Amino acid sequence: MIRFENVHKTYKSGSDALRGVSFKINDGDFVFVIGKSGSGKSTLIKLITREEKPSDGYVLMDRFPISKMQSALVPVLRRHIGMIFQDFRLIESKTVFENVAFAGEIIGMPPKKLSQMVEIVLGVVDLRHKAQAMPLELSGGEQQRVAIARAMVNDPKLIVADEPTGNLDPQTSESIMALLEEINRNGTTVVICTHDSNLVDRMKKRVIEIEDGLIIRDELASGYCGHREAKSNVEEGEKK
Repeated sequence: MIRFENVHKTYKSGSDALRGVSFKINDGDFVFVIGKSGSGKSTLIKLITREEKPSDGYVLMDRFPISKMQSALVPVLRRHIGMIFQDFRLIESKTVFENVAFAGEIIGMPPKKLSQMVEIVLGVVDLRHKAQAMPLELSGGEQQRVAIARAMVNDPKLIVADEPTGNLDPQTSESIMALLEEINRNGTTVVICTHDSNLVDRMKKRVIEIEDGLIIRDELASGYCGHREAKSNVEEGEKK
């Protein structure tokens, strides 16, 4: 479970990224975090992964205040979080297998277990046949699937994705989201920061919308524009 309690984040520049944000994400939830550039959604993601600390308030994971966690313990926290990025962040000099294995090597996973886990997650993302390929030999969609496999190799309780389909075409984006949805069905909590309104509308998951550092909407089974706005648009069309 993730809980934000009256979280404020002010950067050294004086910019208020978050202004008293409170919400809860339960285990097994699938959540889209949306908002315009500069709204505070990326800051929210960075607080979950402890890349940033709040200026005030608390961020808790499983009731533990990670916002107050000592820096030395942050790597331990991140063992339980799989992170996926828009730019894939693959190591070009390593094969697909080695890129996925790297996440397990960092935490000291035994070599035999690590090899087995890499085989399993490459099977999940349908890339076993590409295990010895280099990243530059892959399509954008394949590279993102490698990034997802890397995020899964430690069997995380939580996957956090920052614009995971931002560099992909619509068809590939749908396949990536279908993969994340399947991972979520197996019990992993998924939190996705995105601008992709079409995917949000199609998937109808929980949506947390941020504007000027405040949560202005938190709806279940919602779309990018929300229940109320969608209804008003329909009514306006009927009047015309």
